[in-house]
Amino acid sequence: MIPDIEKLSRKIEYTFKNEDFLFEALTHRSVGSTNNERLEFLGDSVLNFVVAEQLFASLPKASEGDLSRLRASVVKKESLVEIAQFLQLGEFISLGSGELKSGGFRRESILADAVEAILGAVLRDAGFDECKKMVLRLCKTKIEQTMIDGPEKDSKTKLQEYLQSRRYRLPEYNVTEIKGKAHQQIFSVECIIKELKMKTNGVGRSRRIAEQEAAKVAIESIELAK
Repeated sequence: MIPDIEKLSRKIEYTFKNEDFLFEALTHRSVGSTNNERLEFLGDSVLNFVVAEQLFASLPKASEGDLSRLRASVVKKESLVEIAQFLQLGEFISLGSGELKSGGFRRESILADAVEAILGAVLRDAGFDECKKMVLRLCKTKIEQTMIDGPEKDSKTKLQEYLQSRRYRLPEYNVTEIKGKAHQQIFSVECIIKELKMKTNGVGRSRRIAEQEAAKVAIESIELAK
C-alpha cells in the first residue's frame, strides 16, 4: 500500500522535504527489514523530552514525582492511540499480509508506534525545533487536560487498589459492542465486580478508554454507596 502523502501531510500539518522518512515511519516491521522501529525509538525519546520540558516550565511548583506521573499520562500508549485515531493513521500504515488480514491497521500498539515513528521522521527531516512544534501541536489538548486534572492515578488503578485493599478479586472488563467503521470505532465495555455485585459500562474510541470510563463509573457508584 502506498500512503496518500499529501492527505497525511495536511493532517499532521507538516510537509516532508525527504518523503522517504515518512514512508519509513509508516512501514510496520511485518513488511520487512526496512521498517519504522528505529524511527519509533527516536520519536519516543524526543516525545518524552519535549513533554517533560513543557511540564517543567509550566508547573514550577510540581515535584519530581508529580512531573513524572503527568508526563506518563501524556505519553502513554492510550494517549498516542487517540492521536493516531484523530489522524486516521490506520489508513496510511503499510503492513505485511498477515498483519493486514488480522486487522493490524487498528491495533493500538501499531498505531501508537506509528505516531512515535512520525515524530522521529520529522526530527530527521527538519531537526529538533520542528519536531518539538509537532509534539506540542499533537499533544496540546492532552497536556492541558493533564495539567488541569493533576497527577492523579487513572480510574482503573484507583479501582484496583480499592478492591485489593479489601481483598476482593480484580474487576473483569468485557467488550460488549463495537460500532463504526474500522478507523472510527466506538467501543462499549462492561466492568464487573463480583463481590459488590456491580456491573458498570463505559464507552470510548478505544477499548482502553472505554475500560477507564467503566472503572470511573464504578468508583463513583462505590463513593455514592458509602
